[in-house]
Amino acid sequence: MLTTAQVPLTESALLVIDVQDSFTVDPKWARRNNLLFEANVATLVAAYRAAGLPVIYFLHADDDEGFAVDHPAYKLMDFLAPAPGEPLFHKTTRNCFTSTNLQATLLAAGVRRVAITGIQMEQCCETTARVAADLGYAVDFVLDATLTFPIRNWDAPGQELGVAEVTERTAYALRRRFARITSTAALAAELAALGARDARVAA
Repeated sequence: MLTTAQVPLTESALLVIDVQDSFTVDPKWARRNNLLFEANVATLVAAYRAAGLPVIYFLHADDDEGFAVDHPAYKLMDFLAPAPGEPLFHKTTRNCFTSTNLQATLLAAGVRRVAITGIQMEQCCETTARVAADLGYAVDFVLDATLTFPIRNWDAPGQELGVAEVTERTAYALRRRFARITSTAALAAELAALGARDARVAA
C-alpha cells in the first residue's frame, strides 16, 4: 500500500460518496453526527477545484427506502452541483470501485491518491478506503467530512453503538493501516499551499 507521504497531493482526487437526499427520508437523519458535514464537504470541493484536481461524485442505489433510482430523494444534496467534467457515478456496492468504472477513470487522470468524504463513515466511506488502499492508492480519510448515525445492535434489542464510538473505531481501524486520518482544515490548507507554491514558481 502506498502512503500519502509517498504520493504527492497533486496526484489526488476527491471522492464525494453518497451525499444524497436518500438518507434524509429515514428518521435516523435527525440523529446524525457532524452538523458541519455539508460545510466541510463544500470546502473540500472548492479547494480541489481551485487546485485543478478531480472531484468525483457517487450515488448509492439499493432496496432501502429512498435509494431506488426512481425515488425523488435519489439525488445529490442541494449544496452539491457537479461542475462540467466532474463525473457522477451510480453504484450498487458498499465500495466505489466494484460497481463503477472509477478505477479506469482514476488511471486515465493519473490519480494515485484519493481523499474520502461522504456518507456513511463506517460503511461506504470506510469500505472504499480499504479497497482503495488494497488497490495501491494512497488514501486521505477526511473524518470530519464524513457522516454517520448510531448503529443498532441487531443481536441485542435496545442496544446501539453511539456516533462517538463509531467515529473512534473507524479512525482506529483505518489509521496507519489503510489511510491517513485527516481533517477538512488540514487538507484544505495543504491544497491552498499547492496554489501558493505555483504562484511563487510563476513569479
